[in-house]
This record gives sequence, structure tokens and C-alpha cells, in this order.
Amino acid sequence: MLSPESAAIVRATLPAVGGALDEITARFYGTMFAEQPELLDGLFNRGNQANGEQRKALAGSIAAFAQALLAAPDTRPDAMLARIAHKHAALGVTADQYTIVHKYLFGAIGDVLGEAVTPEVSGAWDEVYWLMAGALIAQEARLYQKAQVDPCDPWRQWTVVERREETHDVASFLLRPADDGPLPAARAGQYVSVRVRMPDGVRQTRQYSLSGAPGDRLRRITVKRVAGLADAPEGEVSGRLHRTVRAGDELTLSAPFGDVVLDDAGTPLVLVSAGIGCTPMVGMLEHLAATGSTRPVRVLHADRSPADHALRADTRRLVDRLPDARADFWYEHDARTEPGARPGLMDLGGLGLPADADVYLCGSLPFMRAVRAQLLRAGVAARRIRYEVFGPDLWLAHGED
Repeated sequence: MLSPESAAIVRATLPAVGGALDEITARFYGTMFAEQPELLDGLFNRGNQANGEQRKALAGSIAAFAQALLAAPDTRPDAMLARIAHKHAALGVTADQYTIVHKYLFGAIGDVLGEAVTPEVSGAWDEVYWLMAGALIAQEARLYQKAQVDPCDPWRQWTVVERREETHDVASFLLRPADDGPLPAARAGQYVSVRVRMPDGVRQTRQYSLSGAPGDRLRRITVKRVAGLADAPEGEVSGRLHRTVRAGDELTLSAPFGDVVLDDAGTPLVLVSAGIGCTPMVGMLEHLAATGSTRPVRVLHADRSPADHALRADTRRLVDRLPDARADFWYEHDARTEPGARPGLMDLGGLGLPADADVYLCGSLPFMRAVRAQLLRAGVAARRIRYEVFGPDLWLAHGED
């Protein structure tokens, strides 16, 4: 609960602070990593630091939290906090690290805004920070406890049982615990963190959705190699996994986390994806098939071509196993080579999607924004649309609209 005095100050200063957040977070990260370089070892994504995505996501989450407190001072935006808490738990974030972040974040605020940061302004934003941090610490503690994970030692070794080449740039890895112990509990739609030591000795961590049924004896992740482009380097972790990992090797994984999970309702279900966003959807289909679900299911997927569509055969197989399921595919190229596929970009017009459907989205942000707008026009309520983002949630940073 934000105090009335602090709420008034935050409301008055939010335009100035919000307008400078990108500069503040840039200085925050730069100073923190210069003085605490060990934080780059396994906790922060160097790629997202380089392209600025982590900075934008942090700035957006702070602004969104402050705005939510001002809109409803007696409540917290728990849905937003849950998304962040799951990401943090998958990285092994600990409570003491919030004190480190506070030190450098408020140092950056003072450096950027200067004399405008009076003791009263600093105190009000300090209250906002610790309301957010305290809520996250509590949520993360519950997540660690539920997953039976020690946040000081959250990692486990897994053996690669099999590697499968799905497309020219996508591979699946089937995994079992190296200690032959029981698999941690998981829900369809969740992801795990994979931590890899890079050639320079620094460990980097990325999240990958579970693309198999959570109840299987093995776990499967499906990894797309992020190609280097003119303005961006190759994906560090995905490239290393593709180049070096074979059957018999070991990978370091977290327990499964993620708040975008399949519920057990009987309402119609619509799974919408593009590109490698198919991975959590296939995991959900695996779960539905394994549990004998009779739920009405529509699977909608867009890709460059049938050859680029990872897990396409698995999707077809699983849809055929479900009694009331149908799949529709869109391809920008070579759609004629896939029976029943549609050419071009995904267009939901004429599909007759039920307005009471629960919808799950996963793909690039432009794709999800476009599809969400189509769903809203088709009469699907916004509260029924859930989405998963690979990497920092820049949708959260800029608002869903």
C-alpha cells in the first residue's frame, strides 16, 4: 500500500522520472556491472544488455508498477509481478540482490535527475521500489518453496538422451536427470533455464519452453539457433547448444517455472503461435493428449514455410489424437506443399473462433500484437488472452495496447 504522501509525490514526478528511465537504467546497468562484474556470470543476459532490451524491460516494469499503484493505491498488480517473479526464480535470483539493485538504481536516479531528487522525492520512489521488491521477494520465496528449490543452489545436471534435428536451425534435446532422481513437477506451458559456460568462461542463461508432456519420464526442450544479422550477433547460448551438444552430454537446468500455464477448464482452447513460439503449444498438446482431454482445441500457427515449421509432424500427430481438435497453418512461402495450409500471414477472419475460448499466444511481439487485435475484434475478451514472451517482456514495458 502506497502512502498518500508518497502517492502525491510519485504522481507529480512520474512524468520526469518516466521520461528519464531509459537513461537511468542505462547508467544503472553500466555502473553496476563495472563494480559487480560477477552479476554477468549466469544472471544477466549479455545479448539483452547489448541490444538494450533488458534496460527497456526494467524501465517499463518500474513505470507500470508505479502507474498501477497510483491507479489503485490499496492493491498491487500481482499478475505483472507474477510474470517477473517466475523469470527471477528461473534464474535463481535471491533476496539480497534486491539490495544491490537498489543501491545502483537510486544512485543512477540521483546522477541523472540531479537536484530534482529531493529527500522527499527519493523517499517516495524508495517506497515504490521496496513495495515492488518486497512483493517479488515474497512471490519468489513461495515459488522456490513449491518447487523444492534452494535459491542459493537452484541448478541440476541433466543428461542429453537424444538430439533431434527438427529443421535446419531448430533442434530438440531430450533430457533426463543425471542423478536418475525424480523429475521436478512441471505444468504445460512452463519453461526451464539452461545455463551454459561460454568460451570466455562466463556462464550465460536462457529460458526454453518444455515442448513435451510434463508427466513424461524425459523432458524435451526445442531450441532455435538465433542467426547473426547485420545489426545483431548470433545468439550466444543457442549457437553453442547447436554446435556442441550431443547425446551423452550434460546440461545445467533450473526447475520449471512460468505463469502462462494450461488450466484444466473444459472451455474451448485456442493455441496461437508463430515460428519457434510453437514450443509451449506443443507441450500443451502433449499434455492434453496424454490426459485424454476432450476439450475443443484449435491450433493456429504461422511460419515462413513448411520446412521452417518446427514440430510440425508432432502437432499433426497430437491433433489427430484429440477427439475435438483442428489445426490451421499459414506459410509465407511454399504453402501449396502442405495440405490444407493457407498462404501469407495469419488471418483469423472467417474461422469462427468461440468467444468463450481461452487463448494462448506465443511468437514475436509484432505477431502477438496483430493477432490479439484480431481476437478482440472477433469478440474474444481480453482477459481470456494470455501470452508468453521469450526474453525480457517488452510487451509489459510498453503496455498491451
